[in-house]
Amino acid sequence: TMERAVPRSHMSPVLALLTLPLVEAFWKRRPPQPLPATDEPVGQSAMLLIVLSIVACCCVPALLARLRGAGGAARLIDGKAIAAAIRREVKQHSEALIASHKVTPGLAVVLVGARTDSATYVKMKKKAAAEVGFHSIDKTFEESVTEEALLQCVQELNSDPSVHGILVQLPLPKHIDEAKVLESIRVEKDADGFSSENVGNMCLRGGKPPLAVPCTPAGCIALLQRSGVAVRGKECVVVGRSNIVGMPVAHMLQSMDGTVTVCHSKTAGLPAHVRRADIVVAAIGAAEFVKGDWIKPGAVVIDVGMNTKPADTAKGFRLCGDVDFDAASRRASAITPVPGGVGPMTIAMLLKNTLNLARHAAGLPRLPLRAE
Repeated sequence: TMERAVPRSHMSPVLALLTLPLVEAFWKRRPPQPLPATDEPVGQSAMLLIVLSIVACCCVPALLARLRGAGGAARLIDGKAIAAAIRREVKQHSEALIASHKVTPGLAVVLVGARTDSATYVKMKKKAAAEVGFHSIDKTFEESVTEEALLQCVQELNSDPSVHGILVQLPLPKHIDEAKVLESIRVEKDADGFSSENVGNMCLRGGKPPLAVPCTPAGCIALLQRSGVAVRGKECVVVGRSNIVGMPVAHMLQSMDGTVTVCHSKTAGLPAHVRRADIVVAAIGAAEFVKGDWIKPGAVVIDVGMNTKPADTAKGFRLCGDVDFDAASRRASAITPVPGGVGPMTIAMLLKNTLNLARHAAGLPRLPLRAE
């Protein structure tokens, strides 16, 4: 299953049993009523008692739930399971592309320096590419590499017909102009979906669709859609305005007919904005920035953050998101965990972008990155 239910307290039967004596006491205090002239299979008293008991069983739990929030804990939106399903789909389409057009999707990853986190992420991308049958190329450079050498590498990959997607792992060393390097990637090979042409096509209403879209925002949308969350007509609040997540996901939600508000750390009255939201996307990069009592009862929460907080563990810390998960999950109807929520989706959507770029190179239409 792609969604796991967090255990809830089974309160309805208990409340019903507790309510029955109250209903019975109320009925006994009621002034006597004359009996009807005709016999009835069930007496009025018994019938009314049954009806009132059913009403109490249904309404009292709902009322208490409303008073305390969403009434129990939210269901978890399982990013690992959804990402695995997307990877399986990508593998099937990749095999079909190889069989029909003799085109194997190719992904090139450029890594500069020896940052442990970047190296780990690149290793995960390579493993995922191999699992879906992609051709992969690694280009690794020392921290001291010149900007000219890096640009030359990108140009060589641009000219390599076996490479359909190019990804330069960020951040780059300070002496290299990141924007210049990213802009040197041909739009037809922009696996991250960050080129100005792809971003422009994503934001425009009508016209041709982008060849690729930013991976993490696309993953957020896939989580919502594959969890059965409707966006049309909903109040959507995006907390964070980065070019990588906040702004792209805001445009995607708007294209799905959501009413979108973009907030950030300088927004006045930020909690009030979040409390209106039916859907919250938190991508501000601060540990547990969004508090539980900011969440509207029944809202859906997508937590993009990946932070650490001190904890009594062997490592001395534990991972957490941009949302106070424990408190928010008692009010939300659904929420992504950290880890295991948005994180796995980023690589899955990178693979889908690369597949679409390979299809484009073969003259085939793209596979929708989200349901249209």
